[in-house]
Amino acid sequence: MSVSRYSPQEIVETIRMVQMENLDIRTITMGISLRDCSHPDLAVAGTKAYDKICRLAEHLVRTGEEIASEYGIPVINKRVSVTPIALVAESSDADSYVLMAEYLDRAAKQVGVNFLGGFSALVQKGMTRGDATLIASIPEALATTDRVCASVNIGTTKAGINMDAVALMGRTIVETARLTAARDGLGCAKLVVFCNAVEDNPFMAGAFHGIGEPECVINVGVSGPGAVLRAIEKDGQTDFGTLAATIKRTAFKITRMGELVGRAASEKLGVPFGIVDLSLAPTPAQGDSVARILEAMGLERVGTHGSTAALALLNDAVKKGGAMASSYVGGLSGAFIPVSEDIGMIEAASMGALTFDKLEAMTCVCSVGLDMIAIPGDTPAETIAAIIADEAAIGMINRKTTAVRIIPAPGKKEGDMVEFGGLLGRAPVMAVHRESSFGFISRGGRIPAPLQALNN
Repeated sequence: MSVSRYSPQEIVETIRMVQMENLDIRTITMGISLRDCSHPDLAVAGTKAYDKICRLAEHLVRTGEEIASEYGIPVINKRVSVTPIALVAESSDADSYVLMAEYLDRAAKQVGVNFLGGFSALVQKGMTRGDATLIASIPEALATTDRVCASVNIGTTKAGINMDAVALMGRTIVETARLTAARDGLGCAKLVVFCNAVEDNPFMAGAFHGIGEPECVINVGVSGPGAVLRAIEKDGQTDFGTLAATIKRTAFKITRMGELVGRAASEKLGVPFGIVDLSLAPTPAQGDSVARILEAMGLERVGTHGSTAALALLNDAVKKGGAMASSYVGGLSGAFIPVSEDIGMIEAASMGALTFDKLEAMTCVCSVGLDMIAIPGDTPAETIAAIIADEAAIGMINRKTTAVRIIPAPGKKEGDMVEFGGLLGRAPVMAVHRESSFGFISRGGRIPAPLQALNN
């Protein structure tokens, strides 16, 4: 479908919606395959990756700005995702991939994107030498670069959960926090641990270019919690069926806007259009909050009883609206609940209404998982690993993507605040259980795939 197949009336309606409801395109992400950049010399591989990213993404930022100007639709972020670097760098005999991260960071700065995702490994059933080297490189790579993001997939419904990798990621997060202690452990905000990771996610920090993806592709991430909030407030005290219908209609409009922008970018750049990810991704700005949506449904404060049910209704309605609007909805489409990036979540966590355990319960029905949560800096690596295992189990059993992006803030204790700035926001340090999980995590091995995996 080309942009020309959108009627003038539909374009005008979309623009009016943007103007009245303060919508935006959260990100245009160009996925780039680096599979042809492998080389026995890591410096050569890094140079090839740098050159390819700079060539293909040269006009990405300018194109986003042109679309914003032409259609009157703000395009907030322009980003790049690449093939998991563990796959690209493995043909070298390097014992660290930090050099590759530095090349990626240089490329991101050269083309002007704010983040580049794909310093990643897929280890759901075990680790190769390249996977182990990549994971060992994460702390230094995230501490010495500005725009590189990392992710590791440690489980799937089909494979089960690699508990050796889970334990290793607990230690990796602790070390990443230590190396970025001067910035409240900021490196951990650029690191995601997944179960059932998707290959076409345009959102950071978890984006990577999957091995089943084309040579180059454009994926669009659309948000709009403010628009959903205003629609709910306008409807007033309706029943749940009417409430769901209101959210679906709003999600439909948002998704159409995303596809319009994605296909425009595709045509301008000469790159295939991939998917539009409709995820209600909040920001620290007032009125751009998923928590406020749940409270508009009738909860005095997010985190109280009923929050999980409210989030389930929201997530389901968003997906249904998106599916009706486009045949190419993908990524993680749904609702995100990152604490530091959502003013309503920050307030609820600060006053004790939203606890860590309640957040975990809500991840059973949200788009991803435990996201941008600050915890005490002295939290043991085994406790962090156990948190990852719990979240991965939810994803594995329910055949959904779950993830953990958690920040053990060095020197901070429960009740303190950490400041990340910009889109990453600020977060209260939340309490975690102090009882040890060491004996559980030290068992090692792999949690077997559940019965749900036997569906062929």
